[in-house]
Amino acid sequence: MTRASGVGSWPGTRSREAVVAVRDLLGDGIPHLPELPARGVGADMVGRAAALLEGLHVETQPYGWRFAGRPGHDEGRARALLREDLDELAEAYDGWSGPLKVQVTGPWTLGGTIELPRGERAVADHGARRDLVGSLAEGLRAHIADVERLVPGAEVIVQVDEPGLPAVLEGRLPTASGYGTLRAVDRSEVRDGLRAVLDAAGERTTLVHCCAGEVPVQLVRESGARGISLDTSLLDGARWSRSPRPSRRA
Repeated sequence: MTRASGVGSWPGTRSREAVVAVRDLLGDGIPHLPELPARGVGADMVGRAAALLEGLHVETQPYGWRFAGRPGHDEGRARALLREDLDELAEAYDGWSGPLKVQVTGPWTLGGTIELPRGERAVADHGARRDLVGSLAEGLRAHIADVERLVPGAEVIVQVDEPGLPAVLEGRLPTASGYGTLRAVDRSEVRDGLRAVLDAAGERTTLVHCCAGEVPVQLVRESGARGISLDTSLLDGARWSRSPRPSRRA
């Protein structure tokens, strides 16, 4: 049985309109809680995931997101936007029974995007990587619980977005100076970190979405994901034949 869904991001700035449009368009498929990055800081995929972190705080600088020692305005805005989206979700899906997908940016894309206070990407520091994985896993558990409380009939599906995963594995992320690249993170650590976040979904269906051209399919399989979502237009013949019936971007 084929069922349509969406990747996550949605145009526009009005949460209610987006949530209702997704429900009406995908009601016979797998609707999802959309992200509206056009709303600005805190509404992008990194800001949305940062709003879920437990025990870690973030802020923005001219160059992007950075970990901070205490909560601030940018983090507060990200959390407020998420609360608004969840409120609209509860109203639009009142009485809903069926699948409902939520998306979260994965730990390796977050680690390759958010910087430490001293200026390097979090993925460069072993302790920061460990803390980020644990914080995201706890935040995802709480997020799933919120969705199921607001929409009791939902069969929650969890999509972990990892567009930056190949760059972390292959050591292609630039350093803060721009004159070099960060060391690749060990494959087993990447796999185990991804697994820890997926495990936060419990027995619910999980999938990993990666829109890069070099998707590490075997690693994603080993992480315990129930499904893999990728862009088949980026696969050549050899990689297509190695991929386990991927679902094309919606």
